[in-house]
Amino acid sequence: MKKISVILFLFFFVSKSWATQIFIPMDERQANHLKAYGIAYWFLKADREVKWLVNYQGGSFLMEYNAALETECLTRGVSFQIISENTAAEILVNIADPDKNMDAIQLLKTAKIAVYSPIKVCQRKYALF
Repeated sequence: MKKISVILFLFFFVSKSWATQIFIPMDERQANHLKAYGIAYWFLKADREVKWLVNYQGGSFLMEYNAALETECLTRGVSFQIISENTAAEILVNIADPDKNMDAIQLLKTAKIAVYSPIKVCQRKYALF
C-alpha cells in the first residue's frame, strides 16, 4: 500500500513540475466569464504576461504556471487546466494557421478604464459648460 501511495505522489509531483502553463477556457466550460477576466487582469497587475487566444474556445487565456495563480483560480471559482509546454505550443501552432480566424495576442499591461457619466442637467438649475 505504501508503494502505491508513494508512486501516486511522485506521479502527481512530476506531472505538476512538467506542467508549465495554465489554460483558462472561455467557452461553455467557464462558469463565470467575468471572474476569468478578473484573473487575467490580476495576473497582468503582477507584471506577468498573458496570452489572449482570440477566437480559440471563446477567447481563452494562456499564462505561465504559477502556484499563486492556481490558488487564485481555485479561490475565485475559475475553471482552468494545467497543461504542458508542448500542449501550449500545439495550441499556438493551431492558432497560427492562416486558414483559421484566430490569433494569439500577448498582453503585457493592464488597460486603463474610464467610465463616461454625463451631467444630469435636470437636477441642476443651471448647467455650466
